[in-house]
Amino acid sequence: MVESITSGHEAIHLEEKYGAHNYHPLPVVLCKGEGVFLWDVEGKRYYDFLSAYSAVNQGHCHPRIIRALTEQAKELTLTSRAFYNDKLGLAEKYICETFGYQKALFMNSGAEANESAIKLARKWGYTKKGIPENQAVIVAVKQNFHGRTTTIISASTDSSAKNHFGPFMPGFEIVNYDDVKVLEKALSNPNVCALWIEPIQGEAGVFVPHDGYLKSAEKICRANNVLLMMDEIQTGIARTGKMLASDHEGVRADLLILGKALSGGVMPISCVLADDEVMLVIKPGEHGSTFGGNPLASAIVIEALEVVKDEHLAENATRLGEIFRDRMNALMKKTSLVKLVRGKGLLNAIVINDTEESETAWNLCLSFAKNGLLAKPTHGNIIRLAPPLVITEEQIHECCDVIERSVLAFTK
Repeated sequence: MVESITSGHEAIHLEEKYGAHNYHPLPVVLCKGEGVFLWDVEGKRYYDFLSAYSAVNQGHCHPRIIRALTEQAKELTLTSRAFYNDKLGLAEKYICETFGYQKALFMNSGAEANESAIKLARKWGYTKKGIPENQAVIVAVKQNFHGRTTTIISASTDSSAKNHFGPFMPGFEIVNYDDVKVLEKALSNPNVCALWIEPIQGEAGVFVPHDGYLKSAEKICRANNVLLMMDEIQTGIARTGKMLASDHEGVRADLLILGKALSGGVMPISCVLADDEVMLVIKPGEHGSTFGGNPLASAIVIEALEVVKDEHLAENATRLGEIFRDRMNALMKKTSLVKLVRGKGLLNAIVINDTEESETAWNLCLSFAKNGLLAKPTHGNIIRLAPPLVITEEQIHECCDVIERSVLAFTK
């Protein structure tokens, strides 16, 4: 007999007792989602201002995506790649035409997609660029977040991601983010096969580089025969006001890495996109995933991206993001607690005027939750604010009212 949860306290107790303690959630137990809203087990409704780290850009349980899920689930969910299925080719064609690439490699999690890109970049470096075996270098940047596998954290500068998890994978050089001069020097090394960056560093606290940084990075890569690996797992799929954040500067990555909102939040789907010269360096048997490219995911990804296009979610993110930042900048003038507002589209953050070690941002998020809005700190004193892109102007203002009311009350 399957048990059911009867209270938030019970759910939290069960997770604490039986689950790994690898997350520190806000003490809210959710049981239902629809559009921009979430409900807890006691029936309280909240605005979602995290969007499952931008996985639910299309809103919770979007009816079109759920319909695609359920219809395909009745027919066929998994074959493995030992056989062809009647959905994967359609999804590959659709996503290649949407983003302008020749080949797609579907995986599941964002970390898997980044791992796939690493393998592609290294093998391209050896077989196409002529880098001596086992000497390929991937240049990454400080404050990055690409996942938590042991290979990926080898390129991290976050102590919480690295402490006591070594030894680490060699072959990474880490340089400053948003610094063109260090790129010129680092990418001149003939053993560099790729530059690995996020167009906006979301997990680090929504760090937006200066205009022209991405375009300069692209030019330096081209000049040095280096692949540009763009991790758009959090910034892609209309979040920043364009289908890709790199579109703001007209930059085309050699390896485009996508995840999260590819499924609208209904299952793990990720993807690496590249042209033939890069993608076809990997041969049968050299890489794979049992669930990657399964027919259920293939049906979902098409509908999830169709929703983004049909509902003009990128345009909505641009317009409402400007309104949101205007409201937060106005709030900054009323209190010393908020010292900085930054972001693009509906990926934004407020920086709290306190140290990273303080609990001010955490306590402020508890206050937000009490007033009906869910958000969470990152790196101690930064609160990331990223609602589903289906939010309306009226709802944005209502949420800004909640944030303002909570912040001003907190400072008294």
